[in-house]
Amino acid sequence: MRSLPIRLRLTLVYAVAMALVLGTVGVYAYSRLAAGFSADLDRELKQRVQDISGPLGSPHNTLSELVGRGLIEHGESFAEVVTPAGRVVQATATLRNQPLLTPAQAARATASRIFLDIPSAPGLNEPARLLATPITLRGNARVLVVGATRENGLETLRAIRWRMLVVGPLLLLVTSLMAYVLAAAALRPVERMRRQAARMKATASGQRLTVPGTRDEVARLGGTLNDLLADVDDSVERERRFVANASHELRTPLALLRTELDLATRRHRSRAELQATIDSASVEVDRLVALANELLVLARESDAGLPLVRQRVSVSELLASCATRFASQQGPRALVTDPGDVTTVCADESRLRQALVNLVDNAFGHGRGTVELAVVRRGDAVELHVTDEGPGLPPDMLDRAFDRFSHAEGSRGVGLGLAIVAQIAQAHGGHAGIRNRTGGGVDAWISLPDVAAHLAADTEPAERTR
Repeated sequence: MRSLPIRLRLTLVYAVAMALVLGTVGVYAYSRLAAGFSADLDRELKQRVQDISGPLGSPHNTLSELVGRGLIEHGESFAEVVTPAGRVVQATATLRNQPLLTPAQAARATASRIFLDIPSAPGLNEPARLLATPITLRGNARVLVVGATRENGLETLRAIRWRMLVVGPLLLLVTSLMAYVLAAAALRPVERMRRQAARMKATASGQRLTVPGTRDEVARLGGTLNDLLADVDDSVERERRFVANASHELRTPLALLRTELDLATRRHRSRAELQATIDSASVEVDRLVALANELLVLARESDAGLPLVRQRVSVSELLASCATRFASQQGPRALVTDPGDVTTVCADESRLRQALVNLVDNAFGHGRGTVELAVVRRGDAVELHVTDEGPGLPPDMLDRAFDRFSHAEGSRGVGLGLAIVAQIAQAHGGHAGIRNRTGGGVDAWISLPDVAAHLAADTEPAERTR
């Protein structure tokens, strides 16, 4: 069933439902019609008893004399009078004095009126309906039995039954074909979109499905698929730019490394020259390692996200470790830390340290003057700010500072540090921001949800194994 086309499945479901409806309606109508025939016949027999009882009480009238006088019809109705024991006293000619009731039925009819169905009436050989009614005839207890054949009603029911058996399937067939045509028409836009999707090439961007002008489910499906195609195009374009930029950034240190090694092997060099070549190659290798690690972090953005190990992190220890990290690189410039009134944050310590190191490294690499690393509480968030006293960033750079491979003019970096900062902040449920300071310099920060307050006061900090 599941392998069949949807239009055929809809048609089959409709056909089954229609067959049940037609069958139910047909059975109900047939039963009601049959019951109506029986009720009409019973009323006719009751009226005949009343019509016969009066004239039959006269000593000059017999059942045979009442035939043809509008009371008993030739060949269709009959009557007889029997004793309580079932013996025939008088009867119409067609019965040939054969009793219609058994002695037991006659005894029952003496007490109260009864209706009976017999398979064949004597002399008529047709099924009949009887009404036996107790009467008093010339002072004697008798039973008046009137009857009529049921053949006319049965013939009508048979004709109706055959018409229903012929018309019902034809009606079911016609309505099923109409249902198939309607289902095919309703699904035609879906089939058209399927064919368009099959013709689309994975390498071509900007392709969209033709959406019908209606406002039904099919149109909404087409709109949703077009939105999905737009997201796929954006994702593919981002990945294409990512690969292109990564290839470009990898090519530079590899080319320098290859040049240094080629120069070292072309002619005899002194020990000092070889050492300088090795030192230069080591710097380029370090750049390659750092770039590979940063690319690995960004690649996880398209997977399940950065894996985090949240714990209570001491803010003062975190800032101290960052200051120690840059102690040998500061030179004449200083790194000042200010934990404020924040004692702990709930975060992945290694990832948070990585983000702060990237921010501080960016401040030392592109800013001037003193670099300050400060922590402030703002509403339900904790913000970690890194500021410098440099010239600031161009306005157009502020909007794309956290994009991958974004470079400030004259920068030699690969442009991944701030992108990693933004990703780490988002993984913690926060965000990253950057702005130019009014007095000069740049203020870059990470805003994290302040969830440390919800931890139990007696919870020990998780063991740090970095």
